[in-house]
Amino acid sequence: MLDSPEISDAEYDTMMRELKALEDEHPELLTPDSPTQRVGGKPREGFVKVPHSSAMLSLDNALNETELRDFDRRVRDLLGGEEFHYVAELKLDGLSLAAHYREGQFAQAITRGDGATGEDVTENARTIRSIPLKAGRASLEVRGEVLLNRRAFEKLNAERMAAGQPPSPNPRNAAAGSIRLLDPKIAASRRLDFYPYFLFPAPATQTETMEALTSLGFKVNPHWRVCTDVGALLEFCDEWERKRDSLPYEIDGVVAKVDRADQQQRLGWTAKAPRWAIAFKFPAQQKETTIVGVRFQVGRTGTLTPVADLEPVSVGGVVVSTSTLHNQDEIERLQVQINDRVLVERAGDVIPKIVRKVADGNNRRPIEMPTACPVCGGEVVRAEGEAATRCINTNCPARLKESILHWAARGVMDIDGLGDALVDQLVDTGLVKNVTDLYGLRLEALVDLERMGKKSAEKLLANIERSRRAPLPRLLNGLGISFVGERTAQILAETFGDLDKIAAASEEELQKAEEVGPKVAGSIRRFFEERHNRSLVEKLRAEDFSFTYAITRKTGALTNLTFVLTGALPTLSRDDAKVLIETAGGKVAGSVSKKTNYVVAGEEAGSKLDKARELGVAVIDEARLLELLG
Repeated sequence: MLDSPEISDAEYDTMMRELKALEDEHPELLTPDSPTQRVGGKPREGFVKVPHSSAMLSLDNALNETELRDFDRRVRDLLGGEEFHYVAELKLDGLSLAAHYREGQFAQAITRGDGATGEDVTENARTIRSIPLKAGRASLEVRGEVLLNRRAFEKLNAERMAAGQPPSPNPRNAAAGSIRLLDPKIAASRRLDFYPYFLFPAPATQTETMEALTSLGFKVNPHWRVCTDVGALLEFCDEWERKRDSLPYEIDGVVAKVDRADQQQRLGWTAKAPRWAIAFKFPAQQKETTIVGVRFQVGRTGTLTPVADLEPVSVGGVVVSTSTLHNQDEIERLQVQINDRVLVERAGDVIPKIVRKVADGNNRRPIEMPTACPVCGGEVVRAEGEAATRCINTNCPARLKESILHWAARGVMDIDGLGDALVDQLVDTGLVKNVTDLYGLRLEALVDLERMGKKSAEKLLANIERSRRAPLPRLLNGLGISFVGERTAQILAETFGDLDKIAAASEEELQKAEEVGPKVAGSIRRFFEERHNRSLVEKLRAEDFSFTYAITRKTGALTNLTFVLTGALPTLSRDDAKVLIETAGGKVAGSVSKKTNYVVAGEEAGSKLDKARELGVAVIDEARLLELLG
């Protein structure tokens, strides 16, 4: 348990089996702190939320020597020149956990969560050998860090890759994922470690805390030191920044704490962090490597992301072989090509990032964005003024789940019960390959899905069937056309009255609709020119969706006039003014354009007033609006 084993793992496992057999034969010998009680029973259905006894706050960061000296000066000022010293500890890169003991027996473990409330992971924590099942005789709370060491991390990733799963990006994520596994037996196989740093009831000093934790049988990290001043603290930081790769686990800095508990109390806390402690963060580690190739991933929203394949290099103890290049703008900023030598760092010691080009490579080749989606072969576009290149095929497998969730959303088709978990199952099982497949789902197929009973399935099918009656504006919104949301969909339906007319309209014709400018019109035109999207429209027609919309034009004193409201009017609210204008046959737009007839300006009118003056649009006040209304 304390990293100094006297026997091998094989011998340990043999003795464990012998103990288990003995306890089975003589149940009266079984005690709660027996090593056989570390692995729990059946997998759990979920984790219960539990409030902490006191908030688990985060720490403020110091990113350089100047900031650490600033912290030291603040402490000295607040203590009024009173003598004090620090305890310096390694900042372990893991998951914070609170372990509770009742009369010396391990009783509960809670993750940090949001600091006020965490998740009860007692059964998984019980599998961690460095968490004693018995610690003295008193009731106490111990807080610390759960880690996955580098060797266990490499073993886990090898197993994941062999099973066709993506590797975990870093030991911290792997530790967090392991402690939250629903099956304690799998969690036990990960060989997690727990290093404590806090004890309650608290001793008089942090030094005594570390010594007390050791005497209780905890695996206290041995690399801590009492520092009499900030100079000694900086020496400790420098030493472990140089030696960090020699450790079997990840660290990303040093934590400095004022030693005496009474001085900690006087220094106090801010809303988010204690004033008596700080985390000195090491700079990101950097290494040189070569870009050996580039591939393109398609995200849930259709965005194409270039990912550089790198010659594998160890950065901070983690082998880095890929790094995102984000988009075409980032490639041009870095001026990198395939085969170039580049400098790589792990941003925040987690995410690999290409910092800059070091040298041009031999036989370098430019990195070019695809002209077709690498997943579905559909058209890709990069809208003017945007960095992202996107696949515009709504039914592209890479973005299908997001498209279905958007289709089912409130304000679109409003299909209650069609959430993330169910959509994942429908797509992963092949039951739904585009949104129109929702309308062919059968009860017998749904009830076979996980956590889907007959009543839930019947209710879902009824909600799906009801969505067929959605009016054209909702159908337009559901198609997922870039820049076409609820309001623009309504305007298009009211202007054209027919989906086929919208699909056939030129960009110039589309811009005749209120609030539809060149950017929106171009996006609509590209959507309907894409063959996969045209196919989707025909499938929706076959499902008997309404493609037409009854245009009801109100007539009155303001017929064919367009208004924009800005600022606070003397007596009318903006909603009241909008109702009056629309009742009189006018339109209220959200932005000023050449199509605007009047801008109604009140107090504190903003940029819309400036835009009106720039375009020469008539500006009126509330009194003049009421005159026009008659």
